[in-house]
Amino acid sequence: MWETFPTYLKTFLLIGLSLGFSFLIKWLTQKKFKLLEKFFGINLKEKTINLLSWAFFLWCLILGFYLINEFLNPLPRLTSLFNKLIAISFILSLVWVFSQLLINLFTQHIIQKIGVIPSVSIIELLIKIIIFFIGLILVLDILKINVTPFITSLGIAGLAVGLALKDTLENFFSGLHLLMARQIKPGDYIMLDGNLEGFVEDITWRNTLLRHPTNNLIIVPNSKISSSVITNYTLPQPELNILIPVGVSYGSDLKKVEQVTIEVAKEVLKEIQGGIPEFEPFIRYYSFGDSSINFNVVLRVRTYIDRHLIIHEFIKRLHQRYREEGIEIPFPIRTVYLKNVS
Repeated sequence: MWETFPTYLKTFLLIGLSLGFSFLIKWLTQKKFKLLEKFFGINLKEKTINLLSWAFFLWCLILGFYLINEFLNPLPRLTSLFNKLIAISFILSLVWVFSQLLINLFTQHIIQKIGVIPSVSIIELLIKIIIFFIGLILVLDILKINVTPFITSLGIAGLAVGLALKDTLENFFSGLHLLMARQIKPGDYIMLDGNLEGFVEDITWRNTLLRHPTNNLIIVPNSKISSSVITNYTLPQPELNILIPVGVSYGSDLKKVEQVTIEVAKEVLKEIQGGIPEFEPFIRYYSFGDSSINFNVVLRVRTYIDRHLIIHEFIKRLHQRYREEGIEIPFPIRTVYLKNVS
């Protein structure tokens, strides 16, 4: 009975069977990977499971078209062309799957272990360029195109493009250096020597994106980042000490000033969000000023951004407490002596 069916009908039936079988394989693949995760502790992210299930779907579908072309041969004159298209489709699917798998591997394991979070665009771009270049070479080989002249001309063209895009390539390799050196990473709060500051949002192939505390986006070329003096307020740890300068009059009891100031500092660190309540604040006198004895109060906050609220509350409470205790914060005073020449 099967032999009596027209070739085109057989072809459509087999295409339908291939689609159905491919969807079945996709569904089974998702189930099997979840069983592996459940019973053997193989931890695969949902994104990776979906990727592999779609990969098996594509490969089963490509296999179905190959079998149709090989055994039914619906268009004999185009058999060779169809074989090439099927091979190219298989290679492109491999390129897509392996590039995504490598990106997932970096974002889930390697990048996290070296301290870089997954939103680094430059790593993804580099992986895609390498994998797609390999895929292009394989496709050219299938099409019987000699790749040697292509690679040679690509090298010459690469030199010309490199000279034309010097700044772009400089930014690209500067971005790679920033990632490999692990000096800054997305999520860090940094300040450049030009007083530019903000949270690192992403390191792309050309720029580093900073989010300013005012919620504006600052776009800085990677080459400028790599050549600047950078203060990273997140490393080696986010917690940091802050120094608040204060001055009291020369008639003040310095022992009492120290006691009152430390009491206020402890109160602020315990009650205000962002302070480190376990930290023991202290003061250090450092100079006799023109109208006051000057000292620094040292407090500790959880992040660089938290310092704003801590300083704000400390100044308010210290000013109120000094008024209650009769401790004077003097105005700047200068005594000028006028000599009568006559």
